[in-house]
Amino acid sequence: MRACFVHAAAVGNALLGALPHCIKSIRHRSIQFLPDPELFPAATMASGVKVTDEVIAVFNDMKVRKAQANEDEKRKRKKAILFCLSKDLKNIVLDEGKEILLGDIGNTVMDPYQDFVKMLPPDDCRYALYDATYETKETKKEDLVFIFWAPDSAPLKSKMIYASSKDAIKRKFEGE
Repeated sequence: MRACFVHAAAVGNALLGALPHCIKSIRHRSIQFLPDPELFPAATMASGVKVTDEVIAVFNDMKVRKAQANEDEKRKRKKAILFCLSKDLKNIVLDEGKEILLGDIGNTVMDPYQDFVKMLPPDDCRYALYDATYETKETKKEDLVFIFWAPDSAPLKSKMIYASSKDAIKRKFEGE
């Protein structure tokens, strides 16, 4: 499985409407919607925010598929999860209760993508991982998509902190 990075700064719901189509048409395995540098001057600065081990462990669990996994292990796998900044703004942590498990699909979750979109806060920023499944003419594919969510209605301070911390989480996810 490949990781695909999507940066959804200042595009709001327009990205979410287009994302399934983008995923179906991925050719180079990398989608980037970069923020306007004039709107987000802090996007190029390091924020000093650290990524917790718990976040890295979740990424590694989602990235690695076990061929011999039993049904119970498969049901506990995450389809989507949100990350946020801690209250003291020093760490990237799991957003408690904001996940979709594969075992939920068909039971409490009918459309995992729509439930994922509903989990995103309308007035604050988040990072997310979404395990996207799509079909090409040749085969069925799966990609782990990293999303930086920054809706227009989020406070400017939040957008700047999340934008400047994005590189920290990307580096951890890429193994640097």
